[in-house]
Amino acid sequence: MQVPLYQAKAELFRMLGHPVRIRVLELLQDGAMPVRDLLAAIEIEPSSLSQQLAVLRRAGIVTATRGGSTVVYELAGGDVAELLGAARRILVELLAGQQDLVAQLREPGAGVQEGAS
Repeated sequence: MQVPLYQAKAELFRMLGHPVRIRVLELLQDGAMPVRDLLAAIEIEPSSLSQQLAVLRRAGIVTATRGGSTVVYELAGGDVAELLGAARRILVELLAGQQDLVAQLREPGAGVQEGAS
C-alpha cells in the first residue's frame, strides 16, 4: 500500500524536526564537513551527534564518506538547502508580523476602544 503524499511530507518534516539536525544541515549548506568540525560547531556529545547524523543518513538527506579515521558529511542534494532557505524566509515574515504587532501594542492608547470612559 502506497503512503499518501501528505503523510510522506509529514514524515519528512518530523525527521527534520530536531534542532541538532537542522543545525547540521545549516552547516553543511556551505559544503562537506568532517565530524570533528561539526562537533566543534554544535558543541554536543559525540554520541548525540552520531545519533542525529544517522537519522539524516537513513533518510537520504546527507551522505557520509570515510577517509581513514575521518568521516565527512555533506548534503545529498541542493533541495535541502532550498528548503532551509524557504524556512528562513517564512520565519522572517512571521517575525516581522510579530514586530509590527508589538509596535502597535506600544502605541499610546493601543487597545483602548473609542468612546470608553
